[in-house]
Amino acid sequence: MTPIIDRRQFISLTTIAALSPGALAARKNNRKAGSIKLALKPPLGWNSFDCYGVYLHEEAALANIEAMAEKLKPFGYEHFVVDNGWFGEYKLIEGTIYAAEKHASDVRINEYGLLQPSKTYFPNGLEPLIDRAHELGLKFGVHLMRGIPRKAVEMNLPIKGTKYRAADIADTSSVCRWCAYNYGVNMDKPGAQEFYNSLVDQLAGWGIDYIKADDIVPYPKEVEGLARAIARCGRPIVLSLSPGGSVDPDHIESFRTANLLRVTSDVWDETKGINECFDAWRKWQGKERPGFWIDMDMIPFGKLALMAPPEHVSAKGHGGHEDAKEGLVALSGKGTTRWSLFTKPQMYTFITMRALAASPLMVGGDLPTMDDFSLSLMTDPDMLECNQNGVMGHKVFESGDTEIWVTPQKRPSGKGWIGVFNRSDKAKDIIIGKMRMGLDEDKDYKFTDIWNKRPLLSREARQQVRIDANGVMFIKYQTVYQG
Repeated sequence: MTPIIDRRQFISLTTIAALSPGALAARKNNRKAGSIKLALKPPLGWNSFDCYGVYLHEEAALANIEAMAEKLKPFGYEHFVVDNGWFGEYKLIEGTIYAAEKHASDVRINEYGLLQPSKTYFPNGLEPLIDRAHELGLKFGVHLMRGIPRKAVEMNLPIKGTKYRAADIADTSSVCRWCAYNYGVNMDKPGAQEFYNSLVDQLAGWGIDYIKADDIVPYPKEVEGLARAIARCGRPIVLSLSPGGSVDPDHIESFRTANLLRVTSDVWDETKGINECFDAWRKWQGKERPGFWIDMDMIPFGKLALMAPPEHVSAKGHGGHEDAKEGLVALSGKGTTRWSLFTKPQMYTFITMRALAASPLMVGGDLPTMDDFSLSLMTDPDMLECNQNGVMGHKVFESGDTEIWVTPQKRPSGKGWIGVFNRSDKAKDIIIGKMRMGLDEDKDYKFTDIWNKRPLLSREARQQVRIDANGVMFIKYQTVYQG
């Protein structure tokens, strides 16, 4: 059961500052303008949505920052991302920090309509957390909904540095179907680009390194407007586009003004999500390149949905609780507090697929409580080497529920990785060999079974292997040159 924490237990500004003796120097160094190219390899990081929904609070944020620095940073994970709701003034269940509403009934903005940290969940603001992340060598990111806050439009606040106001640039007919915070921005209107510029300038001033922009993929003009704002702000900021699902390939050049493109809906700890990722892999393979990656959403390993009170019942994605008990609020996310429902074979399949597809690896589970098995998969050196190789693999064999995918090493070297997937719900004996795995039959190879840490195949042309239901054999290969 998720513990109920009184709001008085939030960590104070002085406590956070005490943990960050080098905060001011770190902030100064991190805010230097730079022209470096970003995301040359698939980004590695953590996002709060799977474990905290839209209700992350500063105590949990700090705990996850500390755990990320200890458990994941040594393996290259660096982006710490706070998802939606960091600006929401939520109504709470009395005596707890649980939200009494799915999305906040009010949002905090300044005199220019720019989002500000919630007094409910971030009473000390985000900057102490940003400073601590930077001090530990991490980068800090936030989620943004596309557009301008409806509250700013209703108040008709000025656009900073211009003679225009919020109502001049808002497209009130352009709204998100699942989150009512914002109106879209009409990028053809004077003042529209300046609004996005002012928003990004504020985030850059705080020290933000990563922006996850949501509900934006169907609106390429706003994608380009946000990208322009980042390009001019003087700070290197990675831009991730979301949500996935319906993504028009004809807009690929607009999407490439960002660094990540979500091509799935929210992926949870269920077979449905794995299947959706395979479909996206087929559709988008070959579209990746250094600085632009096809994103299959987060890794739902570990403990999930910590901010869902136990009384709530299961739900569907962004729709919240479609069958919530009478009198209880429908919450964002999916389900109640739980450990990931994936079986171990499904977890092997999930992380192997992400490695072979060069998808960004954004951990979704709670880091302070993360189990050793999940950590071992997400930090495996062979898996990370394959993922950071930055090549989206291709399918070389399919028969019934068996699929074989190959990812060659980027530089021609006779090396690479293979995934033999059993996509059925029963264990199967599968014949593998050089031809089925898309390799040259006239060459000799050394094969390693990555997950079992053992040699495989040797020089045999064909071999039968048994693969668990919904499981995978993850193979590393290397040409053996004959002297």
